[in-house]
Amino acid sequence: MAKKVVNILKLNLPAGSATPAPPIGPILGQAGINMMDFLKQYNDKTSDKRGQVIPAEITIFEDRSFKFVLKLPPVAEMIKQALKLKQGSKTTGRETVGTLTMDQVKAIAEQKLPDLNTTSVESAMQSVIGTAKSMGVAVK
Repeated sequence: MAKKVVNILKLNLPAGSATPAPPIGPILGQAGINMMDFLKQYNDKTSDKRGQVIPAEITIFEDRSFKFVLKLPPVAEMIKQALKLKQGSKTTGRETVGTLTMDQVKAIAEQKLPDLNTTSVESAMQSVIGTAKSMGVAVK
């Protein structure tokens, strides 16, 4: 018999170095799962991706056991990584912090496609372009 799902959490955590400090600790504590067990498993699975933000989708069952699935980094993180940026523009629309080529946009879109709600690379590219513009990154 399948276990009954009580809650599903989606968290963006630092790869390989997640700690029980806020905001992670209180969220996991309220969910009632073994926080240190989750953090140890998460850090072990993401230790090769240190420095990135890797989302985790945690499914919590009625008996307080859990399973989690790792997702790809957010598009904004992928753009920052491609351009080697620390952060996006503070004044979007007035300040440009970098320029993405269409080849880079396509590469990011193809990489992120499994996590997006589309199957079309062109639609995924439009999503990446929109994220880039909102970060103050020009697209050529």
